[in-house]
Amino acid sequence: MVTFLLGLNFLLMIVLPIVLGRWIALRRKVSWGLFGAGAVGFVLSQVGHLPFNWLILQRLEWVGPGNLVIYSVFLGLSAGSFEGAARYLTFRFWGKEARSWGGGLMVGAGHGGIEAILLGVLGLINFTILLGLKEGHFQGILASVPADQLYLVDKQISDLFGVPPSMALLGAVERVFALLLHLSASLMVMQAFIRRQLRWLGAGILWHAILDGTLVYIVFTWGAVPAEVVLGGLSVFSLGIIFWLRQPEPVEPELEPLPELRPLTPLDISGESLERSKYSG
Repeated sequence: MVTFLLGLNFLLMIVLPIVLGRWIALRRKVSWGLFGAGAVGFVLSQVGHLPFNWLILQRLEWVGPGNLVIYSVFLGLSAGSFEGAARYLTFRFWGKEARSWGGGLMVGAGHGGIEAILLGVLGLINFTILLGLKEGHFQGILASVPADQLYLVDKQISDLFGVPPSMALLGAVERVFALLLHLSASLMVMQAFIRRQLRWLGAGILWHAILDGTLVYIVFTWGAVPAEVVLGGLSVFSLGIIFWLRQPEPVEPELEPLPELRPLTPLDISGESLERSKYSG
């Protein structure tokens, strides 16, 4: 049962963002290109975000979990700033047509969706390899592992397949909550263009930073499960932001009716008129 649920967990992480994108495309009549724009924005954010975190946390060691409050604030602001800037650039350059509620949702679905898809793919690959090792397959992989590190492989197998069934789908549930964050933050950043007020960019960054920083603090203090419970509660606020910023989609202007055609005057094609026409030129 646990093996089935774990496999389902990683598949859901891949499929759910696609289902969300399809629902938005059908209900709000927006292009899948905006999903791609949001996905590109997320990937570009990580190109800067991950090296920056490595530089501050590991290379320079300016911040560490020894001071948990500063550590949590740093990680929250780091994620919020890089991803918020990426959202802004997405709406500014690659998603210029996203100026409606549906368009903002599609960008957010792409931004958070590609994160879920990448995590799901990596998780599914790891799950497949560890399942094969557990069942006695992939002996070539084991042969390449140093003998003094084989216990690490055994630990990974026992940790993954030893989870209770109630925890096996936790990754997919977390991605649902995270998607709500990405949708709400994307809609907030989009307001900077709709309302022409840059403070909405700051609001989107701050909202993302609050959620990420809070979760880091709770994970280190109480563990992963309480963090997921808090994330679920905060996701209610994300959902509220999404519907608070809801607006009707732009309506296509109706074309003015063409003027009524007048009946054509019948032509005189009598023999006499034809005879006269020979000398009219």
